[in-house]
Amino acid sequence: MAALGPSILSPKDPHTQIIIAGATIVVLIGIIFAATTNSTIPKKTTTTSEHDENPSGFASFLRFFYASFLKPHTGDVGNGQQDALESFYKAQAGVYDATRKRLLRGREDMLGLVAAQLVQKAAKERTHDTKRIWVDIGGGTGWNIEAMSEFVDVEEFFSSVYLVDFSPSLCEVARKRFTRLGWKNVKVVCQDARTFRLEDHEGDPVVDKSLTFARSPMSNYFADESASVGGADLITLSYSLSMIPDFYSVIDSLTSLLAPGGVIGAIDFYVQSAVDLSFRNYTGGAINRHVSWFGRLFWRAWFDVDRVGLEAGRRDYLEYRFGTVLSADSRNYLLGSIPYYIWVGCQKKPESSHNTTNYPHEIVERLDAAATESPYLSPVNHQNALARKVDRASPELRSKAFDAAIINLSANLPLPSFFYQNHHWRIYYDDQLKKHTQFKNEYIYAFTWEDSRVDQRLLKLTSDDVVLAITSAGDNILSYALESPARIHAVDLNPNQNHLLELKVAAFTSLPYPDIWKIFGEGKHPNFRNLLITRLSPHMSSRAFQYWLNHTSTFQSSRSRGLYETGGSRHAIRIVRLLSTTLGFSSQIKALLAAKTLNEQREIWTKQIRPMIMSRLLSYFVVSSEKFLWAALGVPHNQLAMLEADHVALETKSSPFPQEHSEKELNSSRGAAVWEYMVQTLDPVIETSLIGEDNPYYLVCMQGKYSPRCHPDYLKPKSHQKLSKPAAFDGLRIHTDEINEVVTRLAPGTLTVAVVMDSMDWFDPGSQEAGKQIAKLNRALKMQGRVMLRSAALVPWYVERFEELGFVAKRVGARENGACIDRVNMYASCWILTKTASINPNIPKTSRDGSVDLEKLEL
Repeated sequence: MAALGPSILSPKDPHTQIIIAGATIVVLIGIIFAATTNSTIPKKTTTTSEHDENPSGFASFLRFFYASFLKPHTGDVGNGQQDALESFYKAQAGVYDATRKRLLRGREDMLGLVAAQLVQKAAKERTHDTKRIWVDIGGGTGWNIEAMSEFVDVEEFFSSVYLVDFSPSLCEVARKRFTRLGWKNVKVVCQDARTFRLEDHEGDPVVDKSLTFARSPMSNYFADESASVGGADLITLSYSLSMIPDFYSVIDSLTSLLAPGGVIGAIDFYVQSAVDLSFRNYTGGAINRHVSWFGRLFWRAWFDVDRVGLEAGRRDYLEYRFGTVLSADSRNYLLGSIPYYIWVGCQKKPESSHNTTNYPHEIVERLDAAATESPYLSPVNHQNALARKVDRASPELRSKAFDAAIINLSANLPLPSFFYQNHHWRIYYDDQLKKHTQFKNEYIYAFTWEDSRVDQRLLKLTSDDVVLAITSAGDNILSYALESPARIHAVDLNPNQNHLLELKVAAFTSLPYPDIWKIFGEGKHPNFRNLLITRLSPHMSSRAFQYWLNHTSTFQSSRSRGLYETGGSRHAIRIVRLLSTTLGFSSQIKALLAAKTLNEQREIWTKQIRPMIMSRLLSYFVVSSEKFLWAALGVPHNQLAMLEADHVALETKSSPFPQEHSEKELNSSRGAAVWEYMVQTLDPVIETSLIGEDNPYYLVCMQGKYSPRCHPDYLKPKSHQKLSKPAAFDGLRIHTDEINEVVTRLAPGTLTVAVVMDSMDWFDPGSQEAGKQIAKLNRALKMQGRVMLRSAALVPWYVERFEELGFVAKRVGARENGACIDRVNMYASCWILTKTASINPNIPKTSRDGSVDLEKLEL
């Protein structure tokens, strides 16, 4: 036997390696707990009698480790689950809070999110009623309730708070906590969550409860479960769902416990694979949700030691029984990358429909009408012959949100999370489609390159206009909103561009001007994450919230240069900085931005900066690279071909259309074409606009932020006054799709303006797809409706198609003879195309109020 000793203890033996690794993790966790214990104990005066309940950090760790990994579990007989919980918690109840701070991450975030929802609801209803009820399921020591005081005044905000837990030891700690705090509205209930009913605590005191509620189990089972006192305004489950063996019955009981307009929040550990979510559109998004096969196996086995269940069904059933408002997945990297989720939900039946007999059709129909510009038909009228005629005549006039909602309702599933938002700005889309995932969670443009001042002058929007525009970075959408049109349809295939627009809209809806300026003027805010959770979250869709929760470092990390050096456009800014540093003209750029006159600016540009930036070597080897043009400036292959064709046409007096030149002919002139294009772009800008005073587009490129004297119109204090009004964005609809898809689903003859930026340049030259989109625009636009576009070509090849399909074309800006079409001057031309003829004789005429003449819909 002695001969076996060395081999067992050999460092190369796998068993020894596992033991060493496990011991190392345990020691590391012990050090973390010991180092952070002081910050986990509530700030109070500790008496001598309390030292046993708040021991030192190392002693706390020893008690936690013994109870979790060494102490035998009991309680499998007798009172079952309660005895099992006592077996686990009794030995560590006094050190529970001290040992869970680092392990149970994200609890403050969940509390902040549900508090934000309740505060938003109170502000919307403009009520000061404090008759709010909060039920904390599995509340343990009461840490959550005390922590909520960081977000709201618990005593004032809630009339009643119920901590429901099945462990007598933890409940005793909670009672001591609230006695110390002196909170009279908190009641600790040591009870099985399945049997907790508000009627037992919130009923009318003059009613004899023995008569009202003393019903037999059989009568309780078949009785209406609707809470007679209105239900709880807030239910929370903080790392408790995974500890409940019979979680199905508990979740079922919560559906009747929650008030119609109530909020439910949960945070817990989880393991889930991508396959589990393949066909679900109601989960609020799937960012970071996947846990690898090994991770699922390891974490389930590890937590099973403490009877913590991580099977996917717990979270799945919660999401099935309620509607998802917000959802986020994260990891506790400090303790081995443990996965956890934060989820905020509401009743599966939207609050606005609870008092109608036609749920859920009413809310679905209303949102569908707003997304498609169709006349709203109430569910009752929708059943009559006229409505059926509409359906037969124009089956395409249904949004994708409507299609998804009908599928879910037919399968008894919750509606997609977009239906449960406080604002219905964002239209449903399937975030798992390849056309959306191709962008890999990154936007291209952090700021918009279209000059809003010129757009305003050319379009002259009124309150009667219905506008469709490409989202880009959202700056242009906000500038249009300043004109208060009846509706704005913002469209972008890249979900992340729409996430950026959502962030801006949420910020104007909820933040004061100084915060707006820090986030979007300077591109940095040291308190961004807290603002996102406590102020912005109620005004965002789940997917947008998840995105920005994962990118808070953009605004507050010391290593980040801010918002305007993110996205694909950051590459162009970094190239400018690298060149200025390497070639030594950083000081000249600062001088250019500080110039007070055009003459001073021209002098600095011509003699000190232009020779560096406009170098032909730089143009040939860097800027003319197709990869750089796409990644940094968003210039696709087809658009590059258009500016190459213009250059060839100028040199050879041939056709300016790229489809009439060979690929070899176009590519051979690329270096010279790109260099000439740069010259025609930048030189006129320097000649006509003072960068540091009145050209925010180039200012943000050169210094990575705006200045108080030079910024887009939407960042003016007066703009904030207008855009922060309650109804400022009621007419906004954000579509994540191709323009063709959105226009196809719009009611004929309802748009008045379509701003397609340079998107037509992206079509293959001469392709039929461009003609199809133009025809769809013709169908969607009213007579005299306008399409506004910019192009890299002086005369885009597709203008002829517009003229063939019922439009009159007018070029309203061209870069010829050194002219500057706007302060950006990035495009060679700008066009307004006005619809003067309908190419589809069956498009119905519209009345003065804009409604569609239904009698004309017969096809």
